[in-house]
Formats: sequence, structure tokens, C-alpha cells
Amino acid sequence: MYHVVLLAIALVMLIALLAAATIGKLARLEGATYPAALTRAAAAFIAVLTLATTTAAALADIFPPV
Repeated sequence: MYHVVLLAIALVMLIALLAAATIGKLARLEGATYPAALTRAAAAFIAVLTLATTTAAALADIFPPV
């Protein structure tokens, strides 16, 4: 059971890193400075983690652990 949890955490972290990298690259292509692109990438990373945490909390309320 714990392997599934660890796999889910790793998957969420990978998706968050990919989203941050994509947003940072798009910001640079728009002409943003490196600090501005890094700020946007960090915001995207935190947004993905927040969404995953909120979703997990909502699902934990619906499906309590056995």
C-alpha cells in the first residue's frame, strides 16, 4: 500500500516539475527576465502541489482510510 502512495507522490512531483519548467520556458520565450521567469515557474510549481494536496484532502474526506 505504501508503494502506491510513494508512487503517487513521485508522480505529482514530476508533474509539478514539468509544469514549472514549461511555464519558465514560456515566460522566457515571451521575453521575461530570468528572475521573472523563475518566479512564474515557482508559482506554477506551488500551484500544482496545492491542487494535488487539496484534491487528496477532498478524496480523504470522501473515502476514509480502512
